[in-house]
Amino acid sequence: MRISIIIVCNIEAAMNAPGYTSPAIEDLYDVHHGWLKSWLSRRLGSTPDAADLAHDVFLRLILKPAPRGFGSVGEARAYLRTMARGMCINLWHRREIEQAWLDTLAARPEQFSPSAERQAMVLEALNEVGAMLLDLPAKAARAFLLTEACQMSQKEVAQELGVSTRMVRKYIAQAMLKCMQLQASQTASDLLDPDLV
Repeated sequence: MRISIIIVCNIEAAMNAPGYTSPAIEDLYDVHHGWLKSWLSRRLGSTPDAADLAHDVFLRLILKPAPRGFGSVGEARAYLRTMARGMCINLWHRREIEQAWLDTLAARPEQFSPSAERQAMVLEALNEVGAMLLDLPAKAARAFLLTEACQMSQKEVAQELGVSTRMVRKYIAQAMLKCMQLQASQTASDLLDPDLV
Protein backbone atom coordinates (compact mmCIF):
# COMPACT_ATOMS: atom_id res chain seq x y z
CA MET A 1 0.00 0.00 0.00
CA ARG A 2 2.78 2.46 0.94
CA ILE A 3 4.60 1.75 -2.35
CA SER A 4 1.39 2.50 -4.29
CA ILE A 5 1.01 5.84 -2.53
CA ILE A 6 4.64 6.74 -3.27
CA ILE A 7 4.21 5.75 -6.93
CA VAL A 8 1.04 7.83 -7.31
CA CYS A 9 2.65 10.84 -5.57
CA ASN A 10 5.75 10.62 -7.78
CA ILE A 11 3.66 10.30 -10.92
CA GLU A 12 1.52 13.29 -9.92
CA ALA A 13 4.66 15.33 -9.21
CA ALA A 14 6.15 14.36 -12.57
CA MET A 15 2.88 15.21 -14.36
CA ASN A 16 2.95 18.68 -12.81
CA ALA A 17 6.59 19.18 -13.84
CA PRO A 18 7.42 21.55 -16.70
CA GLY A 19 7.42 19.78 -20.04
CA TYR A 20 4.68 17.26 -19.22
CA THR A 21 2.41 17.13 -22.25
CA SER A 22 0.80 13.70 -22.39
CA PRO A 23 -2.73 13.85 -20.98
CA ALA A 24 -3.13 10.12 -21.59
CA ILE A 25 -0.46 8.99 -19.09
CA GLU A 26 -3.09 8.50 -16.40
CA ASP A 27 -5.00 6.18 -18.73
CA LEU A 28 -1.83 4.31 -19.68
CA TYR A 29 -0.99 3.85 -16.01
CA ASP A 30 -4.52 2.69 -15.12
CA VAL A 31 -4.73 0.25 -18.01
CA HIS A 32 -1.19 -1.13 -18.11
CA HIS A 33 0.49 -0.76 -14.71
CA GLY A 34 -0.91 -4.01 -13.27
CA TRP A 35 -0.04 -5.93 -16.43
CA LEU A 36 3.50 -4.48 -16.55
CA LYS A 37 4.12 -5.19 -12.88
CA SER A 38 2.95 -8.78 -13.37
CA TRP A 39 5.15 -9.21 -16.48
CA LEU A 40 8.16 -7.81 -14.63
CA SER A 41 7.46 -9.98 -11.60
CA ARG A 42 7.59 -13.13 -13.75
CA ARG A 43 10.75 -11.93 -15.48
CA LEU A 44 12.57 -10.83 -12.31
CA GLY A 45 11.16 -13.35 -9.84
CA SER A 46 10.68 -10.51 -7.34
CA THR A 47 7.50 -8.58 -6.67
CA PRO A 48 9.26 -5.62 -4.96
CA ASP A 49 11.74 -5.27 -7.84
CA ALA A 50 8.87 -5.51 -10.32
CA ALA A 51 6.96 -2.75 -8.51
CA ASP A 52 10.04 -0.50 -8.52
CA LEU A 53 10.77 -1.05 -12.22
CA ALA A 54 7.12 -0.62 -13.25
CA HIS A 55 7.15 2.67 -11.37
CA ASP A 56 10.39 3.70 -13.10
CA VAL A 57 9.00 2.82 -16.54
CA PHE A 58 6.05 5.18 -16.08
CA LEU A 59 8.24 7.93 -14.64
CA ARG A 60 10.53 7.65 -17.66
CA LEU A 61 7.51 7.74 -19.96
CA ILE A 62 6.30 10.92 -18.25
CA LEU A 63 9.70 12.59 -18.48
CA LYS A 64 10.35 11.39 -22.03
CA PRO A 65 7.02 10.69 -23.73
CA ALA A 66 6.72 8.21 -26.57
CA PRO A 67 7.50 9.86 -29.91
CA ARG A 68 3.96 9.19 -31.07
CA GLY A 69 0.77 7.89 -29.52
CA PHE A 70 -0.26 4.28 -29.32
CA GLY A 71 -2.77 2.89 -31.78
CA SER A 72 -3.77 -0.10 -29.68
CA VAL A 73 -3.35 -1.83 -26.34
CA GLY A 74 -0.87 -4.22 -27.97
CA GLU A 75 1.23 -1.35 -29.30
CA ALA A 76 1.31 0.37 -25.90
CA ARG A 77 2.29 -2.86 -24.16
CA ALA A 78 5.01 -3.60 -26.69
CA TYR A 79 6.49 -0.14 -26.09
CA LEU A 80 6.27 -0.52 -22.28
CA ARG A 81 7.74 -4.02 -22.45
CA THR A 82 10.69 -2.77 -24.54
CA MET A 83 11.38 -0.01 -22.01
CA ALA A 84 11.04 -2.45 -19.11
CA ARG A 85 13.33 -5.00 -20.76
CA GLY A 86 16.09 -2.40 -21.05
CA MET A 87 15.60 -1.43 -17.42
CA CYS A 88 15.81 -5.12 -16.39
CA ILE A 89 19.14 -5.41 -18.20
CA ASN A 90 20.39 -2.31 -16.36
CA LEU A 91 19.23 -3.76 -13.03
CA TRP A 92 21.00 -7.08 -13.70
CA HIS A 93 24.13 -5.23 -14.78
CA ARG A 94 24.14 -3.14 -11.57
CA ARG A 95 23.67 -6.30 -9.51
CA GLU A 96 26.58 -8.03 -11.26
CA ILE A 97 28.78 -5.05 -10.48
CA GLU A 98 27.60 -5.00 -6.87
CA GLN A 99 28.27 -8.72 -6.48
CA ALA A 100 31.76 -8.37 -7.95
CA TRP A 101 32.45 -5.53 -5.49
CA LEU A 102 31.12 -7.59 -2.56
CA ASP A 103 33.29 -10.53 -3.65
CA THR A 104 36.32 -8.22 -3.79
CA LEU A 105 35.55 -6.91 -0.29
CA ALA A 106 35.07 -10.44 1.05
CA ALA A 107 38.50 -11.45 -0.27
CA ARG A 108 40.24 -8.63 1.65
CA PRO A 109 41.22 -8.86 5.30
CA GLU A 110 38.57 -7.13 7.42
CA GLN A 111 41.00 -4.56 8.83
CA PHE A 112 41.61 -3.28 5.27
CA SER A 113 37.93 -2.91 4.40
CA PRO A 114 36.88 0.63 3.55
CA SER A 115 34.20 2.40 5.58
CA ALA A 116 30.56 1.88 4.64
CA GLU A 117 30.48 5.39 3.15
CA ARG A 118 33.58 4.69 1.05
CA GLN A 119 32.12 1.35 -0.09
CA ALA A 120 28.94 3.09 -1.23
CA MET A 121 30.97 5.72 -3.11
CA VAL A 122 33.05 3.06 -4.87
CA LEU A 123 29.94 1.08 -5.79
CA GLU A 124 28.28 4.20 -7.21
CA ALA A 125 31.40 4.98 -9.26
CA LEU A 126 31.58 1.38 -10.52
CA ASN A 127 27.93 1.55 -11.59
CA GLU A 128 28.54 4.83 -13.43
CA VAL A 129 31.56 3.41 -15.25
CA GLY A 130 29.62 0.21 -16.01
CA ALA A 131 26.77 2.23 -17.53
CA MET A 132 29.30 4.31 -19.48
CA LEU A 133 30.88 1.14 -20.88
CA LEU A 134 27.45 -0.18 -21.92
CA ASP A 135 26.91 3.01 -23.92
CA LEU A 136 30.11 2.46 -25.88
CA PRO A 137 30.41 0.21 -28.92
CA ALA A 138 31.51 -3.27 -27.77
CA LYS A 139 35.03 -3.03 -29.23
CA ALA A 140 35.63 0.41 -27.72
CA ALA A 141 34.54 -0.80 -24.29
CA ARG A 142 36.71 -3.90 -24.60
CA ALA A 143 39.74 -1.90 -25.77
CA PHE A 144 39.34 0.44 -22.81
CA LEU A 145 39.06 -2.43 -20.32
CA LEU A 146 42.02 -4.28 -21.80
CA THR A 147 44.28 -1.23 -21.68
CA GLU A 148 43.14 0.15 -18.32
CA ALA A 149 42.19 -2.91 -16.27
CA CYS A 150 44.47 -5.53 -17.83
CA GLN A 151 47.37 -3.13 -18.55
CA MET A 152 47.76 -4.45 -22.08
CA SER A 153 49.68 -2.39 -24.63
CA GLN A 154 47.83 -0.92 -27.59
CA LYS A 155 49.60 -3.40 -29.85
CA GLU A 156 48.43 -6.33 -27.70
CA VAL A 157 44.88 -4.96 -27.66
CA ALA A 158 44.97 -4.54 -31.45
CA GLN A 159 45.98 -8.20 -31.84
CA GLU A 160 43.30 -9.31 -29.38
CA LEU A 161 40.56 -7.37 -31.18
CA GLY A 162 41.85 -7.98 -34.70
CA VAL A 163 42.15 -4.27 -35.52
CA SER A 164 44.95 -1.78 -36.12
CA THR A 165 46.67 0.09 -33.29
CA ARG A 166 45.27 3.28 -34.82
CA MET A 167 41.76 1.88 -34.30
CA VAL A 168 42.64 0.97 -30.71
CA ARG A 169 43.70 4.57 -30.10
CA LYS A 170 40.37 5.73 -31.54
CA TYR A 171 38.47 3.32 -29.26
CA ILE A 172 40.39 4.48 -26.20
CA ALA A 173 39.79 8.12 -27.13
CA GLN A 174 36.06 7.35 -27.40
CA ALA A 175 36.07 5.79 -23.94
CA MET A 176 38.12 8.60 -22.43
CA LEU A 177 35.69 11.16 -23.86
CA LYS A 178 32.85 9.30 -22.13
CA CYS A 179 34.86 9.30 -18.89
CA MET A 180 35.40 13.05 -19.16
CA GLN A 181 31.69 13.60 -19.83
CA LEU A 182 30.86 11.48 -16.79
CA GLN A 183 33.30 13.52 -14.69
CA ALA A 184 31.90 16.81 -16.02
CA SER A 185 28.37 15.67 -15.25
CA GLN A 186 29.37 14.76 -11.70
CA THR A 187 31.15 18.10 -11.23
CA ALA A 188 28.10 20.00 -12.49
CA SER A 189 25.88 17.97 -10.18
CA ASP A 190 28.15 18.73 -7.22
CA LEU A 191 28.11 22.45 -8.05
CA LEU A 192 24.30 22.46 -8.09
CA ASP A 193 24.01 20.52 -4.82
CA PRO A 194 22.97 23.02 -2.10
CA ASP A 195 24.38 20.73 0.63
CA LEU A 196 27.89 21.14 -0.78
CA VAL A 197 27.77 24.94 -0.96
